[in-house]
Amino acid sequence: MRLLISNDDGIFSPGLALLARVAQKHGDVVVVAPDNENSSASHSISSSRPLSYRRAPFAEGIEAYRVNGTPADCVALGMFHHGDVGLVLSGVNNGPNLGNAIWHSGTMAAARQAALLGARGIAFSTPSTGDDARLEALAGHVEKVLDLLFPRTEIRLANVNVPPNPRGIQWVRQAVEKYDGEVVPANDPYGRPIYWLTVTQLKEHREGTDLWAFERGYISITPLTLDITSDEALQTMSEDERLIEFAEHPAAVEPVVAEAVMREAESAGN
Repeated sequence: MRLLISNDDGIFSPGLALLARVAQKHGDVVVVAPDNENSSASHSISSSRPLSYRRAPFAEGIEAYRVNGTPADCVALGMFHHGDVGLVLSGVNNGPNLGNAIWHSGTMAAARQAALLGARGIAFSTPSTGDDARLEALAGHVEKVLDLLFPRTEIRLANVNVPPNPRGIQWVRQAVEKYDGEVVPANDPYGRPIYWLTVTQLKEHREGTDLWAFERGYISITPLTLDITSDEALQTMSEDERLIEFAEHPAAVEPVVAEAVMREAESAGN
């Protein structure tokens, strides 16, 4: 199987090199990663400018390319150039992606883009560290998780967080009970107001969630889905509530007109 390795920390990230090396056990590896760091880029796509796809130096025996775009761009281009990609691995990110961080994580977006394009996607993250030895010590744990997830083909998208010196592995839910984002006001050197968007450390986490497992020293694995529909809300509605017909309505829109309207709406949304 062809495995595509990407991230949001950039082509020269030590975590990317580690993940690519460990993944070689499971198939042919190709690396496609951003030129520069794209942390918190979420699932942004560079639709208003062209992208480059250039060969990059990497570890011996591993083909690698760099893209002047986002993590989602990298996966899209990687799968375009290598049509036989069955699994995309993203990471190992320099910093955890737990709870609500999943929404704005560029690491998670690369894995999600894989699932959107028909492949499987797995995101790996670990607490920030400048210690290469500690990062290297996680290689065996990353390999254990891959050995566990690789045959589970029914899991199309997963988020994995590896703490230092993990005591085991737990399958858990995403923690969403409280948003941990915070706006911090400050002033620039000229006294003008500026703002930092950061996170606050939540004190308590619901049992069975990724934050709860991670703070107890477990590798957290969260299977995810692309469908974010609230089934609970739909189930509370009657059939009459789900479909409301207008007594008076215009004639059916011609298909060509409908397509033009959709294109205009998409452009406005971007």
